Amino acid sequence: MYALVDFKGKQYRAEKGALLRVDRIDAEPGSAVDIDTVLLLSGDEGQITVGAPYVTGAKVSAKLEAHEKGKKIIVFKYKPKKDYRRKQGHRQFYSLIRIEDIAGA
Repeated sequence: MYALVDFKGKQYRAEKGALLRVDRIDAEPGSAVDIDTVLLLSGDEGQITVGAPYVTGAKVSAKLEAHEKGKKIIVFKYKPKKDYRRKQGHRQFYSLIRIEDIAGA
């Protein structure tokens, strides 16, 4: 059983026990996260329910495991022959959530 969910503007495939790396959530590790924006729900027997835009009554329950930073990305801008160079680094903040249960209608 799996579900496609829309969480913070991005879509993820959620399976029971899976660990998802999502954009940072402003909550403490160990707290519960409920996602009710389920786009598609697949059952154990192979039946698929597609929402319009969301599946009514479907909910994904998760637990916030930890916060982490992503890999460092270097942003380097330059214009040739114009003595213009700018170097900037960026690290994105992420949260790790573990899917505990998928409840469907």
